[in-house]
Amino acid sequence: MRAFREQFTVRGMVLGVIGSAIITASSIYVALKLGALPWPIFFVTLFAYFALKALKNTNLNEVNVAATAMSAGAMVAGGIAFVVPGIFILDPTASVSLWKVFACALSGVILGLLAVAALRKHFIEETQLPFPIGQGAATMLIAGDEGGRKAKVLFASMGFAGVFAVLRDWFAAIPQLLFSKVSQYLPGVTFGIYASPMALAIGFMLEPGQVLVWILGALFADFGLVVGCTNLGLWSTATGASIKTSLGIGVMIGLGVGVIIKIGGAKIVALIRGRSAGKAGATGRAATDAAASDGAASANCPASADGARVAAGSSRSLFPVKWMPFVMAAIVLVLTLFGGIELVPALLLVCLTWVVVFIAAQCVGQAGLDPLEVFGLLVLLVVAAIWHVGGIEAFLICTVAAVACGLCGDVMNDFCAGHILKSSPRAQWYAELIGGVTGAVIGTLVMGILISAYGADAFGIGKMFTAAQATAVASMIGGISNVPAFVIGLIAGCILFIVGAPVMTLGLGIYLPFYLSLTVSLGMLIRLVWEKIAPHWFAENGNIMASGLLGGESVVGVIIALVAVSTGLAAL
Repeated sequence: MRAFREQFTVRGMVLGVIGSAIITASSIYVALKLGALPWPIFFVTLFAYFALKALKNTNLNEVNVAATAMSAGAMVAGGIAFVVPGIFILDPTASVSLWKVFACALSGVILGLLAVAALRKHFIEETQLPFPIGQGAATMLIAGDEGGRKAKVLFASMGFAGVFAVLRDWFAAIPQLLFSKVSQYLPGVTFGIYASPMALAIGFMLEPGQVLVWILGALFADFGLVVGCTNLGLWSTATGASIKTSLGIGVMIGLGVGVIIKIGGAKIVALIRGRSAGKAGATGRAATDAAASDGAASANCPASADGARVAAGSSRSLFPVKWMPFVMAAIVLVLTLFGGIELVPALLLVCLTWVVVFIAAQCVGQAGLDPLEVFGLLVLLVVAAIWHVGGIEAFLICTVAAVACGLCGDVMNDFCAGHILKSSPRAQWYAELIGGVTGAVIGTLVMGILISAYGADAFGIGKMFTAAQATAVASMIGGISNVPAFVIGLIAGCILFIVGAPVMTLGLGIYLPFYLSLTVSLGMLIRLVWEKIAPHWFAENGNIMASGLLGGESVVGVIIALVAVSTGLAAL
């Protein structure tokens, strides 16, 4: 393994802070616009690789640690964007201090980092979870093209998407929605193709099966429940829309319940089996464990690109356990004094967050999935069942848990990639701390900028920012409009997750406006055609191009918002 100072470098952390700020800002925009937030690890790994290569004398570990700092901001942004806009969706006249948002985001960052410091060895070195996202990023880095061709694809696609966004949003030279006139023949359905490279890139990057479930969910909800059942006289258009929304929310919440049941049940079974095995053959197991630890690495997170197992970089504790209670007490104090959360809910929140962070790590390790706002809602539901919480306070509680779970998923993916590359876990943890704190600062500022630029009523279905997850959170806190549909969705989502169905994309298809689902499905079709026509180019450059399209439009979107604020312009 390379020395710590060769991995954790000043230039790497400067790049990490800059990258985290950019990724945080763009992720806020992506999450609010599309109701989805792809893992940033592929994009930042490539960005860090080419940037450090240009500076000379780098190594894959320095790249990995810098990318770790850069990626942290995205999931912090997700925790903020998936929850905070719900305050204004529920009440456009509401007022919440950005200092409270920052205090809650920062508390979530520290809680998430404390948890992963304690859980890293269990999930990365001891369990057999695949962590597909982390493995994919490490493999891509190892097999990187040193000729620079991939960099050209990345930055060319970013430039195209950025110019497209300027023409559409600043100069209004391109309509935001194509074929929208069809909507007049489909009451209750917003039909059209969203003129967005970013939306196409989402469909391009997802597995075709997931996108197929997404569009099937949209067809069922919009053309079945809303248009079809309304034409049959079963209910009004407004009732159909209410059923569609409540059912979609239920499916996504059911996903979180399913995660708890499936993973919790597996843990209980494993515990029972482990105890039985311990009674039957503790000696034999000890010998086996000793042999495994003497070899090249156990069958956990990752094989390297050539299939060989690699040893973990270090099993050294990342944060002293004896100091954790004091830091947790400090977090409770910060939440009480500055975060707008009462003492008892703050205590409950800090304790319960450890539970959902563990589940989030398991979920990311098994399926590469981290429904962080759902975990935030689960914490909120338990806290609210024990202690009365106010409206804005409920959103802030949810924000803390969502940020912690989002950061946990990101860190575990980074640790998995670092395990393959033999990076120092300590260097990665420090990098994640720097990137996470940067994300809390920038995420709060960008949210304030967007509210100032477009107004508090710019969030919600059919508005400037769809904010699908925040709308779902607001619906849960403010009251479900159609409880039977919600209950059916919750049960269905739970069962479907347990049997292995792609529940998240199904829920998004049911819940989101049809034009977004249609555009995402077109991205999938482009991928299938491209893969057929040019399979070699697609295999090498497909996801890189899609990452560039996503990053280019989202970064330019934030820049336009900044310009709008500075010049005093109204919503574009």
